[in-house]
Amino acid sequence: MNIVTEANISGKPIADKPHKRPVRMVRWFIIVGLLLAVLVGGLVGFNAFRSKMIAQFFANNKPPPASVSVAEAKSEVIPNLLTAVGDLAAVHQVNVTTDVSGRITDILFTAGSSVKAGSPLVQLFDAPEQADLASFKAQATVAQLSLDRAKQLASRQFGPQATVDQAQAAYDQANAGIAKTQAIISQKLVRAPFDGELGVRRVEVGQFLTAGTQIVSLTDLSELYANFTVTEKGSGQLKVGQTVRIAVDAYPGRTFEGKISTIEPQIATDTRNIRVQATITNPDHILKPGMFATTTVVLPEKPPVVTVPETAVDYTLYGDSVFLVTEKKEDGGKTSLTAVRTFVQTGNRVHGRAEILSGLKPADRVVAVGQLKLQSGAAVTISTDPAPPIPATAPRY
Repeated sequence: MNIVTEANISGKPIADKPHKRPVRMVRWFIIVGLLLAVLVGGLVGFNAFRSKMIAQFFANNKPPPASVSVAEAKSEVIPNLLTAVGDLAAVHQVNVTTDVSGRITDILFTAGSSVKAGSPLVQLFDAPEQADLASFKAQATVAQLSLDRAKQLASRQFGPQATVDQAQAAYDQANAGIAKTQAIISQKLVRAPFDGELGVRRVEVGQFLTAGTQIVSLTDLSELYANFTVTEKGSGQLKVGQTVRIAVDAYPGRTFEGKISTIEPQIATDTRNIRVQATITNPDHILKPGMFATTTVVLPEKPPVVTVPETAVDYTLYGDSVFLVTEKKEDGGKTSLTAVRTFVQTGNRVHGRAEILSGLKPADRVVAVGQLKLQSGAAVTISTDPAPPIPATAPRY
């Protein structure tokens, strides 16, 4: 007996039924998914809560205001100065030498002493010249007698005129010999050419000097030259007669004044600088030739400008700036001070104050001391301690 199985409409045998997932497995996946969702949600919520609490902590935990020294911007006239470096030179300074050669018989000066013009310094051996002088004087005496006799005879028509001319020539020749010998003798007595102070002696008695050998230096310290150079840009502001202030390392804190006496008409092609010379009186003889000098030319005054203490300006590669102190009102009606970094354009710096060309106005308050611990917008309090004085000169090492 044959049993026939019919196929259902879908084409699958009626005996084939779909396989069902066990209920227990599905429930397990649902529970695990819920646990993962809860865990992820907890982590996200915890991170959000932590960030909120950190932000709230820093918002409520502000650092205390920094104590700073404050200075007020002022409108004042800044001296218009042009500073340069140079050196000092004597108006009159020579190395005393001899014109002729000879042996020193006497030294008539003391090293380091002051002498007047014409004072004898060194005597060279001149005995031969003195003998020649006596000989020429004797010849001049004889020639004078012969000339007088020839003139008397010629006036009486007892002698020719040629005899008179020969006697006159002999007399003139004797006088020329006297003048020449006296000049040689004067050369062998070395004298000071001008008033001044002598330096170190470089010769000894008995030493044979050749012409041009240095005997001693002679310097007139009553007046000195200050030679310095300025740039081509600054040369247009210079005029003869302007006041020049001189400072030297030997006398810190002291200045000496003079006047511009000469301005070089040409500008050096290699450095593009112009050479300037000022004359300085030195009545105390404390300035010496060869000293290094810092020169400051006093130029005509400029209009008033805004200035602040030089310590208030922060010089960086990104620009010059100051911390401007401003008042800020809080919710409770109280006012607090904040320091805001403000960029400025600076000019010259004179006597510890900096010229502000733009960025500030008079009466603005800026931080003079304590900028290193500040950030823009930081709260500050004004210190009662005075700002430290600005040194007059740079520290010496």
